[in-house]
Amino acid sequence: MFEQPSPVSVVRPTRRTFTTGLAATLLSLGNAAAQTAPALPEEDGFRVLTAGPKRVKLHPDAPAEAELWAFNEAVPGPVLRARLGEEVRVRLKNRTSKPLTLHWQGVRIANAMDGVGGLTQAPVAPGKDFDYRFTPPDAGTFIIRPLVIGASAEPTERGLSALLVVEERERLPADQEIALIFDDWRLNPDGSLAPFGELLESATTGRLGNFPAVNGKPPPLALEPAPGSRIRLRLANLCNARSTGLRFEALRAYVIGVDGQPTENFEPLRSTLPFGPGSRYDLIFDLPAEAGVKGSVMALIGAGLPLLTITTAGTPASAKRPALPPIAAPPANKLLAPMIRLQDATRRDLIIAGGAKRGTGGAPVYDGDPKRIWTINGASGEVSAKPLFSVKRSTPVSLAIRNDTPAVQPLHVHGHVFRLLHPMDDGWEPYFLDTVQVPENRTVRIAFHADNPGKWLIASTVLERFDTGLWTWFEVT
Repeated sequence: MFEQPSPVSVVRPTRRTFTTGLAATLLSLGNAAAQTAPALPEEDGFRVLTAGPKRVKLHPDAPAEAELWAFNEAVPGPVLRARLGEEVRVRLKNRTSKPLTLHWQGVRIANAMDGVGGLTQAPVAPGKDFDYRFTPPDAGTFIIRPLVIGASAEPTERGLSALLVVEERERLPADQEIALIFDDWRLNPDGSLAPFGELLESATTGRLGNFPAVNGKPPPLALEPAPGSRIRLRLANLCNARSTGLRFEALRAYVIGVDGQPTENFEPLRSTLPFGPGSRYDLIFDLPAEAGVKGSVMALIGAGLPLLTITTAGTPASAKRPALPPIAAPPANKLLAPMIRLQDATRRDLIIAGGAKRGTGGAPVYDGDPKRIWTINGASGEVSAKPLFSVKRSTPVSLAIRNDTPAVQPLHVHGHVFRLLHPMDDGWEPYFLDTVQVPENRTVRIAFHADNPGKWLIASTVLERFDTGLWTWFEVT
C-alpha cells in the first residue's frame, strides 16, 4: 500500500465499506434555535454562486494566509436549499483564473446539467457565467463542486465546494438540523497552501491534507442544544483523498439516509460508519433529558479526532414544544425500483490499474506519462473513446469493479444510484449509493437501472486520479 504523505494517520474500514466521497453549518429548521444560512444573491430568478479568490488564515497559529477560492466568499460555500419538486436555478459566475463547472454529486440530473466540463458542457471560462436549471427528483444531501476533465483537483482543493440540500415535502420532526462538512487542507509550515500538481501525489494517495477542518475551522464544532432535543445531522466528507471512519460516542444515532437516498432506520454497527471522500449520511438522534450530558462524533484518525461535540444545556426542549413522535425514517423513494433483474443485466468488468511502483529502497516511483497515470480496462479516460457500454433506457446493469492497485479507489457513478451487491451476486445491501470504495486488490460488484439518458462518467473522486485518467463513461439512449 502507498504510504500517506500526511502526518495524520487514517484508520480505514475494509469490510463492506460502502460510500466515498462537508464544513459545518447550522441551518434553521422550523422554529429551531439554529444559525440561519445567509441568503444567496439573485439575478433573473437564478441564485448566484460567484467563484473567486479569497485569502484566509486557516491555521490560527501560522503567520501566512492561504490563497483560496470561494463561492460567494465563503469556505465552504453556502448551503443551497430547495424543497422536493421545486426547480433549482443557479448561475455560476467564474471569477477565478481557471475554467470551471458545477457538478451536482448524487443528483439524478438531466445530462446537460451534470456539470462535467468537456463531456456534458463546455467549461465556463474565467470571467464567464453559466446557468444551471433542473428539478431534483429526490430529496437528500448532495455535493456541489467543480468538475472539468483534466483540471478538477486544484479548484476543489482551493475551497470551491458547497452543499445542495433537497428537503422532503414534509420535514421530519426535529429541533435542530446540522450540516457538518469535514475537509482537510494541505498546508506549508507557514500556513500557505502546499503546491499543486505534485506528480507522486497524483500517482499515489492523491492530495492528503495535514490540517483537518470542520466548517473551515479547526475541529470540533461545539454545540450546546437543549436537553431532550432531537437533532438531524447531515454529515459529508469533502476531503479529496482521506478515507476514514466515524464513531458515535454517547449518541444513539440512527442512519436515515446514505448518499442522499433514504433508507430504513438502522443503528451503525458498533456505533461506527465508513466515511470516504464524497460520502454523505443523514442521521437523527434524541439527546438525554438531563443538562450537562456530553456526546461526540469522532473521526477515526490517530487516537480519534472529534468533529462534533454536544453538551446539553439550558431549558429542556419539552418545555418549549409538544412531545415528538418516535423517530421515523423518511418516506421511501418510490422512483427507485426495489428490485433489479440481475439475470437480465448488461454485465461489464472494470479493472483499475496504474499508479506508482515500488522503486529501489521501497519508495514509490512513477516515470510514465503524467497525464495518463491511471487506467480502467487498460486505457486512461478519453472523451473521444468509445463508451464502456451503451444501453437502452431502463436496462439493468451489473458492474464488477476490480482494483489492481495498492490503494483504496473511490468511484462515483454519475446520473444514477446503485446497489452494492453481495459477493456471491445473490442479493444487495438495503441502501442506494452513488459512490463506492473499492479496497486494494479486491473486487466490488454494483448494479443499477440505467434509466437516465445521456453520457455519464464513472470516475474517481480523488481528483488528482481523475485528472490523470481514472475515469470512463457509458451511454444511455
